[in-house]
Amino acid sequence: AWTGEIRGRVVCDVCADSAIGPEDHVLEGAEVAVLCITKSGEVINYQAFTNSKGIYSVAETMPESDRWESCLARPISSFHHHCTRRGDAHSGVKFTYNKLSGNSHNVKTFLYKPVNVPLYC
Repeated sequence: AWTGEIRGRVVCDVCADSAIGPEDHVLEGAEVAVLCITKSGEVINYQAFTNSKGIYSVAETMPESDRWESCLARPISSFHHHCTRRGDAHSGVKFTYNKLSGNSHNVKTFLYKPVNVPLYC
């Protein structure tokens, strides 16, 4: 059997500067969708929510012949009271999954921006 894992983080970009700094914080409970196409052509859709550290992950064990070939991860929603606007121009990240069994693929951090940027920014 082959095991794959995809993980990433979701962060509130408080100053909306597209850079992660000390004023920014992780978003717990943010929803992320991961869509993967297997070597056999099957499309599998996963739904994940971030934990208290802002990290989400999806994992699957399957036959080597059915393993993931390429995937798309995209942020769906943030349930934070003020940080709800997507911060990235590109809403999803496509990638080829070529990791050996048992290894993780790390997706770039997804950013959300507040509706109103604080004055101290």
